[in-house]
Amino acid sequence: MAGSDLMKTLMFTINNLLQQEKYKVALAVLKGFRNGAVYGAKIRAPHALVMTFLFRSGSLKDKLKAILKATYTHSRNLACFVFTYKGLQGLQQKIQGKSLQSHAFLAACVGGWLVFGENNNINSQINMYLLSRILFALSRLAVEKGVIPAPKQDPFPLFATLVWGIVLWLFEYYPHTLQPSLQSSMTYLYHDSNVWHDISDFLVYNKPRTISQK
Repeated sequence: MAGSDLMKTLMFTINNLLQQEKYKVALAVLKGFRNGAVYGAKIRAPHALVMTFLFRSGSLKDKLKAILKATYTHSRNLACFVFTYKGLQGLQQKIQGKSLQSHAFLAACVGGWLVFGENNNINSQINMYLLSRILFALSRLAVEKGVIPAPKQDPFPLFATLVWGIVLWLFEYYPHTLQPSLQSSMTYLYHDSNVWHDISDFLVYNKPRTISQK
Protein backbone atom coordinates (compact mmCIF):
# COMPACT_ATOMS: atom_id res chain seq x y z
CA MET A 1 0.00 0.00 0.00
CA ALA A 2 2.84 2.33 0.94
CA GLY A 3 4.56 1.51 -2.34
CA SER A 4 1.40 2.35 -4.28
CA ASP A 5 1.05 5.69 -2.49
CA LEU A 6 4.70 6.48 -3.15
CA MET A 7 4.26 5.77 -6.84
CA LYS A 8 1.17 7.98 -7.03
CA THR A 9 3.04 10.80 -5.30
CA LEU A 10 5.98 10.39 -7.63
CA MET A 11 3.78 10.42 -10.75
CA PHE A 12 1.89 13.48 -9.47
CA THR A 13 5.19 15.31 -8.87
CA ILE A 14 6.52 14.43 -12.32
CA ASN A 15 3.32 15.42 -14.08
CA ASN A 16 3.21 18.67 -12.15
CA LEU A 17 6.81 19.38 -13.17
CA LEU A 18 5.97 18.74 -16.81
CA GLN A 19 3.27 21.42 -16.68
CA GLN A 20 5.64 24.14 -15.44
CA GLU A 21 6.05 26.78 -18.15
CA LYS A 22 9.49 27.82 -16.89
CA TYR A 23 10.87 24.37 -17.68
CA LYS A 24 9.20 24.03 -21.07
CA VAL A 25 12.28 24.76 -23.21
CA ALA A 26 14.49 22.34 -21.29
CA LEU A 27 11.81 19.66 -21.28
CA ALA A 28 11.25 20.13 -25.02
CA VAL A 29 14.96 19.51 -25.55
CA LEU A 30 14.74 16.26 -23.57
CA LYS A 31 11.66 15.07 -25.41
CA GLY A 32 13.34 15.99 -28.68
CA PHE A 33 16.25 13.72 -27.72
CA ARG A 34 13.76 10.94 -26.98
CA ASN A 35 11.89 11.42 -30.26
CA GLY A 36 15.13 11.51 -32.22
CA ALA A 37 16.28 8.21 -30.72
CA VAL A 38 12.93 6.50 -31.35
CA TYR A 39 12.48 7.83 -34.89
CA GLY A 40 16.06 7.00 -35.85
CA ALA A 41 15.63 3.41 -34.70
CA LYS A 42 12.24 3.06 -36.41
CA ILE A 43 13.43 4.12 -39.84
CA ARG A 44 16.94 2.58 -39.76
CA ALA A 45 16.17 -0.89 -38.36
CA PRO A 46 13.89 -2.04 -41.24
CA HIS A 47 16.21 -0.52 -43.86
CA ALA A 48 19.31 -2.10 -42.32
CA LEU A 49 17.52 -5.45 -42.00
CA VAL A 50 16.55 -5.56 -45.68
CA MET A 51 19.82 -4.24 -47.08
CA THR A 52 21.97 -6.47 -44.87
CA PHE A 53 20.18 -9.71 -45.72
CA LEU A 54 19.94 -8.83 -49.41
CA PHE A 55 23.47 -7.66 -50.10
CA ARG A 56 25.78 -8.43 -47.16
CA SER A 57 27.69 -11.67 -46.88
CA GLY A 58 28.79 -13.29 -43.65
CA SER A 59 27.35 -15.23 -40.76
CA LEU A 60 23.99 -14.55 -39.18
CA LYS A 61 25.79 -13.17 -36.13
CA ASP A 62 27.77 -10.71 -38.26
CA LYS A 63 24.62 -9.60 -40.07
CA LEU A 64 22.74 -9.02 -36.81
CA LYS A 65 25.69 -7.03 -35.44
CA ALA A 66 25.71 -4.86 -38.56
CA ILE A 67 21.96 -4.21 -38.25
CA LEU A 68 22.24 -3.29 -34.57
CA LYS A 69 25.27 -1.05 -35.20
CA ALA A 70 23.56 0.83 -38.04
CA THR A 71 20.36 1.22 -36.02
CA TYR A 72 22.23 2.43 -32.94
CA THR A 73 24.33 4.91 -34.93
CA HIS A 74 21.32 6.41 -36.72
CA SER A 75 19.27 6.57 -33.52
CA ARG A 76 22.10 8.13 -31.49
CA ASN A 77 23.02 10.69 -34.14
CA LEU A 78 19.47 11.85 -34.68
CA ALA A 79 18.84 12.08 -30.94
CA CYS A 80 22.02 14.11 -30.41
CA PHE A 81 21.22 16.39 -33.32
CA VAL A 82 17.69 17.16 -32.09
CA PHE A 83 19.07 17.76 -28.59
CA THR A 84 21.73 20.16 -29.93
CA TYR A 85 19.39 21.94 -32.34
CA LYS A 86 16.57 22.54 -29.88
CA GLY A 87 18.99 23.47 -27.11
CA LEU A 88 20.82 26.08 -29.21
CA GLN A 89 17.58 27.40 -30.65
CA GLY A 90 16.15 27.88 -27.18
CA LEU A 91 19.36 29.52 -25.98
CA GLN A 92 19.39 32.04 -28.83
CA GLN A 93 15.74 32.87 -28.27
CA LYS A 94 16.36 33.46 -24.57
CA ILE A 95 19.37 35.72 -25.25
CA GLN A 96 17.62 37.83 -27.90
CA GLY A 97 14.17 37.70 -26.35
CA LYS A 98 12.44 36.57 -29.52
CA SER A 99 12.53 33.87 -32.20
CA LEU A 100 14.29 34.66 -35.49
CA GLN A 101 14.67 32.64 -38.68
CA SER A 102 18.45 32.80 -38.27
CA HIS A 103 18.17 30.91 -34.99
CA ALA A 104 16.98 27.75 -36.74
CA PHE A 105 19.66 28.01 -39.42
CA LEU A 106 22.57 28.62 -37.03
CA ALA A 107 21.46 25.98 -34.52
CA ALA A 108 21.07 23.40 -37.27
CA CYS A 109 24.45 24.34 -38.79
CA VAL A 110 26.20 23.71 -35.48
CA GLY A 111 24.29 20.48 -34.93
CA GLY A 112 25.02 19.31 -38.45
CA TRP A 113 28.72 20.00 -38.05
CA LEU A 114 28.97 18.32 -34.65
CA VAL A 115 26.77 15.29 -35.30
CA PHE A 116 26.54 14.68 -39.05
CA GLY A 117 29.91 16.10 -40.06
CA GLU A 118 31.72 12.76 -39.77
CA ASN A 119 31.97 11.11 -43.19
CA ASN A 120 30.50 7.63 -42.70
CA ASN A 121 27.84 5.57 -44.47
CA ILE A 122 24.97 6.48 -42.14
CA ASN A 123 25.66 10.22 -42.16
CA SER A 124 26.25 10.20 -45.91
CA GLN A 125 22.86 8.59 -46.56
CA ILE A 126 21.06 11.02 -44.25
CA ASN A 127 22.78 14.10 -45.67
CA MET A 128 22.10 13.10 -49.28
CA TYR A 129 18.49 12.29 -48.43
CA LEU A 130 18.09 15.79 -47.03
CA LEU A 131 19.93 17.36 -49.98
CA SER A 132 17.36 16.03 -52.45
CA ARG A 133 14.54 17.36 -50.26
CA ILE A 134 15.98 20.83 -49.82
CA LEU A 135 16.69 21.22 -53.53
CA PHE A 136 13.00 20.57 -54.19
CA ALA A 137 11.98 22.90 -51.37
CA LEU A 138 14.30 25.71 -52.46
CA SER A 139 12.99 25.46 -56.02
CA ARG A 140 9.43 25.81 -54.78
CA LEU A 141 10.41 28.67 -52.47
CA ALA A 142 12.16 30.49 -55.33
CA VAL A 143 8.95 30.33 -57.36
CA GLU A 144 6.85 31.36 -54.36
CA LYS A 145 9.07 34.40 -53.67
CA GLY A 146 9.18 35.41 -57.33
CA VAL A 147 12.91 34.78 -57.70
CA ILE A 148 12.24 32.57 -60.72
CA PRO A 149 9.08 32.46 -62.82
CA ALA A 150 6.62 29.65 -62.31
CA PRO A 151 7.05 26.99 -65.00
CA LYS A 152 4.33 26.94 -67.63
CA GLN A 153 4.42 23.15 -67.73
CA ASP A 154 5.04 20.53 -65.06
CA PRO A 155 8.86 20.19 -64.87
CA PHE A 156 8.69 16.79 -63.17
CA PRO A 157 8.98 14.71 -66.39
CA LEU A 158 12.18 16.56 -67.31
CA PHE A 159 13.47 16.14 -63.78
CA ALA A 160 12.83 12.38 -63.87
CA THR A 161 14.45 12.13 -67.31
CA LEU A 162 17.67 13.78 -66.15
CA VAL A 163 17.84 11.96 -62.80
CA TRP A 164 17.56 8.50 -64.33
CA GLY A 165 19.76 9.31 -67.29
CA ILE A 166 22.56 10.67 -65.12
CA VAL A 167 22.45 7.98 -62.44
CA LEU A 168 22.56 5.10 -64.94
CA TRP A 169 25.35 6.78 -66.88
CA LEU A 170 27.33 7.13 -63.66
CA PHE A 171 26.59 3.53 -62.66
CA GLU A 172 27.67 2.05 -65.99
CA TYR A 173 30.86 4.08 -66.43
CA TYR A 174 31.81 5.64 -63.08
CA PRO A 175 30.24 3.35 -60.43
CA HIS A 176 32.89 4.21 -57.83
CA THR A 177 31.36 7.69 -57.54
CA LEU A 178 28.05 6.31 -56.24
CA GLN A 179 27.20 5.25 -52.71
CA PRO A 180 28.00 1.56 -51.97
CA SER A 181 24.36 0.78 -51.16
CA LEU A 182 23.21 2.31 -54.45
CA GLN A 183 25.92 0.42 -56.31
CA SER A 184 24.72 -2.85 -54.75
CA SER A 185 21.11 -2.16 -55.66
CA MET A 186 21.94 -1.26 -59.24
CA THR A 187 24.28 -4.21 -59.67
CA TYR A 188 21.46 -6.50 -58.56
CA LEU A 189 19.01 -4.88 -60.99
CA TYR A 190 21.08 -4.23 -64.09
CA HIS A 191 24.17 -6.46 -64.04
CA ASP A 192 23.12 -9.59 -62.19
CA SER A 193 20.17 -9.89 -64.58
CA ASN A 194 22.66 -10.51 -67.40
CA VAL A 195 23.88 -13.81 -65.93
CA TRP A 196 22.15 -17.17 -65.48
CA HIS A 197 22.93 -20.84 -65.97
CA ASP A 198 19.61 -22.64 -65.76
CA ILE A 199 16.03 -22.14 -64.57
CA SER A 200 17.10 -22.10 -60.92
CA ASP A 201 19.14 -18.90 -61.15
CA PHE A 202 16.92 -17.47 -63.88
CA LEU A 203 13.70 -17.38 -61.87
CA VAL A 204 14.20 -18.79 -58.37
CA TYR A 205 17.57 -17.42 -57.29
CA ASN A 206 19.63 -14.47 -58.40
CA LYS A 207 22.86 -16.50 -58.38
CA PRO A 208 23.40 -20.27 -58.56
CA ARG A 209 23.46 -22.05 -55.24
CA THR A 210 26.93 -23.36 -54.44
CA ILE A 211 27.06 -27.10 -53.91
CA SER A 212 30.01 -28.37 -51.95
CA GLN A 213 31.88 -31.08 -53.77
CA LYS A 214 33.62 -33.91 -52.02
